[in-house]
Amino acid sequence: MTARGSSPSGTLDVRASGIKITKLLEGYLHPDFPIGPPSPTNVPSAYWVGPRHLAGDDGRLYDAVADTLAGLGWTSLTIVRGRQQPDEALEDRQVLRSTVLHISPDSLRWAQWVLPDEPFHLGNLPIAWQVSARSDPSSPLAQWLAYFTPDVPGEVLGTFLDALDARDQPAMPLGGPEVVLDAVTAHGWLRDVDQPGTGAVDPTFASHVRLGEVPPLIQDGEPLALVAEADEAAMAGWQAWAEPVLGAGYLWAASFGPSVPHDLVAAFADSLSSSAPVLRRVVPESTHDRLLRAPAG
Repeated sequence: MTARGSSPSGTLDVRASGIKITKLLEGYLHPDFPIGPPSPTNVPSAYWVGPRHLAGDDGRLYDAVADTLAGLGWTSLTIVRGRQQPDEALEDRQVLRSTVLHISPDSLRWAQWVLPDEPFHLGNLPIAWQVSARSDPSSPLAQWLAYFTPDVPGEVLGTFLDALDARDQPAMPLGGPEVVLDAVTAHGWLRDVDQPGTGAVDPTFASHVRLGEVPPLIQDGEPLALVAEADEAAMAGWQAWAEPVLGAGYLWAASFGPSVPHDLVAAFADSLSSSAPVLRRVVPESTHDRLLRAPAG
């Protein structure tokens, strides 16, 4: 199953297994500080790095997001699936997979750590977090869903969840697509030359946000998103991704279903494109040489 559309860097080829795309930071940060295992005594173990959209998740995406949700008062439930033989002691049970579900106090929004299940992939990267919302607590169905792979910066996903938690009606549309593009262009990102109303890219052409046809398997509560005929235009949703080196694979990807409110995507985009540095002990190998960094403390 393949869907095509335009992107800031070329042609977007979306398959069930993933996405294939053909195709400024503050002055006090220094690009030549080493980062990695702190072997010498004088080398600090943590650094302020940027740009954040290439900084990865520090190897702690679950912890960063779980801490945010705990601070918001969300309840966490661990879902464990495993194998246990008759008369087998509990400590001998083989745990095959374990996911964690976080639910807001009003039960209108939830986030699930699904990386152990690897339900499907975006850009050949497994989904790590799935976020959903509904307007009616009696309904078992979500009205929209959003998906995030590993190496989405935890600060960025945390900002998205803060904005979601602050909403009285998490499923109600608010604002138009322009608010997303305004958020990134305010931080120096460039609008797509061919389609300035639907996409933008960072000044190094590594990270992108685009409004277009969503990949297969991205679920949505809008029935029209599921029943579009072959000759009809599919409903559009926001996609974001980083491809530090063209053709060398994706660092991370995020996909927002067509019904995700634009203002929530704008919160994600605003944090993603921010020039404020983030604290890291581990950075992605693919962006190591593209990050500005300064010792923390």
